[in-house]
Amino acid sequence: MKDLGSLDVVFAGDLNDYSKGYSRLKAMYGLGVPVRAATQTPIEGGEGGFARASLAFRVAWKLGFHLDTEGINSWLIDQARQKVPDVIWIEKGNMVRPSTLRRLKNICPGAVLVSYTDDDMFNPVNRSVWYRRGLKEYDLIFTTKSYNANPDELPAMGAKKVIMVDKAYDPDHHHPIELMVEESDQLSCDVGFIGSFEAPRAADMDYLAGEGIPVRVWGNGWSGYRPGSGNLAIENRALVNSGGNPLYSKGICASRINLAFLRKANRDLQTDRSIEIPACGGFMLAEWSEEHERLFEEDREAVFFRAREELVEKCRYYLSHEDERSAIARAGYERCIRDGYGQPARMKFMLEILLTEIS
Repeated sequence: MKDLGSLDVVFAGDLNDYSKGYSRLKAMYGLGVPVRAATQTPIEGGEGGFARASLAFRVAWKLGFHLDTEGINSWLIDQARQKVPDVIWIEKGNMVRPSTLRRLKNICPGAVLVSYTDDDMFNPVNRSVWYRRGLKEYDLIFTTKSYNANPDELPAMGAKKVIMVDKAYDPDHHHPIELMVEESDQLSCDVGFIGSFEAPRAADMDYLAGEGIPVRVWGNGWSGYRPGSGNLAIENRALVNSGGNPLYSKGICASRINLAFLRKANRDLQTDRSIEIPACGGFMLAEWSEEHERLFEEDREAVFFRAREELVEKCRYYLSHEDERSAIARAGYERCIRDGYGQPARMKFMLEILLTEIS
């Protein structure tokens, strides 16, 4: 039987240095796995945390198609022809045509064809026509959305095998950082949120601010939002770990309390932030979910809220109890390290599953 060091993997994903796909690729390299990789998305600066889309791309997406701007379909075929891989790993794969997946299976029938996704792919807004039609061609789907593995979701759409895996942090990016004085001046706050706009989270933070607790927000999509309270400061810029400057992690470290909301449109039970905040040594006040409670012991490794009133109450309490807040942040960080919440451990878990699938 093969081991990790003898696996031959073809990897297609977003390879911008701020992306989760690049983090997973680095984890493969760190595990000693030989990987041939190509990016699905343009390599651009990380100021916004995503690659800009052309008008043609946006129009095609509205019609349900993800343009293959980087030629990933032909690259996958070329790689399979040059050397038959053991694993073909495709991050999500909205731009990969079903015909490409079928050709890959013809060229290398013994290879395991895998799709990994952080999004809710049962939700039509997250998937292309090609993803929907090609889903049945994959041997295995890894997802961070546990409900996508339910029989009436991706399996009902044709997925052969769906395995849930928890979110992860990148050890290169997410760790405690001692800020310089000028960095602290620029980023510090009592209560902070780093993330994109969504109406429910905006309403919760506006309520919190209206109760007299200052909140500072960093992220994309907030420019059109007008808060009702002057205590809610919208910075209208993203904080991204890119180009050797871990601004996102610094923002976490500069916040006395880091809010972690679950995106309702994605039916989130955990998010990237759920793991990254504790991994940076930050104090996390998160929306309660069964998965949050499984990942972190409540009131010892993280703090959860179930309603706006509880959010206000816990912000007030922990802003005035420094020692308790610091102890919880430290325990959350130690849980991340002790229980292997980093990308290397997550990737090892998935690759060991794939080893059993190779024919």
